[in-house]
Amino acid sequence: MGPGRCCPSARPGRGLARESARVKALRFERSLPRFAAARVAGAVAPAHTARVSPLRLVDVDEPDLPGPGWRRVRPRLAGICGSDLATLDATSSRWFEPIVSFPFVPGHEVVGDLDGDAGGGRVVLEPVLGCVARAIEPRCPACTDGDVGRCGNIAFGHLEPGLQTGFCADTGGGWSTGLVAHESQLHPVPDTLSDEAAVMVEPAACALRGALKVPTGGVVAVIGAGTLGLCAVAALAAHAAPAALLVAAKHRAQQALARELGATTVVEPAALRRTVRLATRSMAVGDGTIDRLTGGADAVVDCVGSTDSLADALAVCRPGGSIVLLGMPGEVRLDLTPLWQREIELVGAYAYGAEAIGQRTFDLAFALVADAELGRLVSATYPLARFPEALTHAGEAGRRGAVKVAFDLRGERR
Repeated sequence: MGPGRCCPSARPGRGLARESARVKALRFERSLPRFAAARVAGAVAPAHTARVSPLRLVDVDEPDLPGPGWRRVRPRLAGICGSDLATLDATSSRWFEPIVSFPFVPGHEVVGDLDGDAGGGRVVLEPVLGCVARAIEPRCPACTDGDVGRCGNIAFGHLEPGLQTGFCADTGGGWSTGLVAHESQLHPVPDTLSDEAAVMVEPAACALRGALKVPTGGVVAVIGAGTLGLCAVAALAAHAAPAALLVAAKHRAQQALARELGATTVVEPAALRRTVRLATRSMAVGDGTIDRLTGGADAVVDCVGSTDSLADALAVCRPGGSIVLLGMPGEVRLDLTPLWQREIELVGAYAYGAEAIGQRTFDLAFALVADAELGRLVSATYPLARFPEALTHAGEAGRRGAVKVAFDLRGERR
């Protein structure tokens, strides 16, 4: 990623000054030689070599409070997301370059404690840095409607560019012992939720965003069963009432969890086309393998975002059906003829906000995490000092029988 830029006239004076405390943080610095080395390392060495290369564990001044309404948060747990790994691998899209600022501390899946005289309490972070957090008035149309994930001003205002906390130089991130967040980003955690459950609220909110785009009552296929895929299965089972919920999952542990969370049929990815054909009573057209179906699923939720997963989604989606792209894609090479010829709708699902059913995604996510017991998806936690092991584990989670890997900051308070 490259440096972000902002509008100078949109940036009033810096934040509320005070004598800075020190925090421990994993910091991603923009170093072109190191970034290039990470990309090369990822191509010729184990993936964890690339992930570790751009990061440094450092003691730094905690971020200043940017203005009124901002609070200090002491993270308890901070998840490692697939988007974090893509950034560290130097494989994420260049689309993000203008909306990231350096140096930044990663980590946007966060449960932590409020700090300061106004009182503590556990909170979950809603990380998108929209108009309210950036003190921009008038707000953009999306933020006016409460749909902060579509904010058009994530490079402006009184903050450095950053689409979310965890990709912004001014806020810090969850992979540290201290960050700052606007009060509009903070959601109180009920006493009934463990820290492990609470750190799953943000990925559950993302999954709900995708699940709520799926029409109710049809045959739905889910591709991928990592954190996002399993949360999507739970969200679809709770909100879409599918006639059949078919899941393609690579690994045995993922397959078992998908069944527990509401899937009616779980198969390995290679068997998805045949499974959809049977479930929808479609005919196969091809040369002996199933190249395409005459019918297919009413909706497909792609939780991977790769060339292969999108090709599978196009192959198993019925004419006039929809594909919800929930996994973060990079650059893909894809034959879009079926999208055109079958008039399939391809829609993205990013972040969260206000939903058509009249509720905030994060409110629904708290309920989903509790009802589906999604805290059980947290498979392993690590202290910051063991970040090479943590990132390796996260990158190999499925193969190692894990789902969500997180940093545990509870023993690192100062």
